[in-house]
Amino acid sequence: MAYASSDRDPNRTENPNTRLYNPYQDLNLPAKTLYQLPTSPEFLFQEESLRQRRSWGENLTFYTGSAYLSASIGGASVGFFSAFKSFEPTDTMKLKVNRILNSSGHSGRVWGNRIGIAGLIYAMMESGVVMATDRDDVWTSVAAGLGTGAVCRAARGVRSAAVAGALGGLAAGAVVAGKQMMKRYAMI
Repeated sequence: MAYASSDRDPNRTENPNTRLYNPYQDLNLPAKTLYQLPTSPEFLFQEESLRQRRSWGENLTFYTGSAYLSASIGGASVGFFSAFKSFEPTDTMKLKVNRILNSSGHSGRVWGNRIGIAGLIYAMMESGVVMATDRDDVWTSVAAGLGTGAVCRAARGVRSAAVAGALGGLAAGAVVAGKQMMKRYAMI
């Protein structure tokens, strides 16, 4: 098929690293492809393309925030059910709602702060291990989990710190292995 100089083949691109994009393709309009979008991520510097992980600040924000949010939701649900157990037959509806809100807010805040601090320590440990070893793999996460468990229970003695460190390392390894399985088999 021959194309005039004003017509363009919609499947052809000059640059093999781009794909053609027509934002009006679902409308069946006679418009041609308007944009050439890159097929790979764009980086300002070449060094950024070689490193495929979050920075330490993004790491810190992600782990702390996700740990705080998930623990707050879990703590609020525990507080919600404990408020139901503490109802008295003479409570009015206003008092019941107040009891639920107070119990959920208190439990959610306590759980969120405790687990959020563990997420903060984990993020610092993982960033420190990555900076020291200059690699990011399963063993980095296991070492960060081991260190986090040990630091969180260090005030209760050496034995408690060792057990918590082992459990933290196992938990971090299980999470990373689960993430790899999800990437491989669930195509996320």
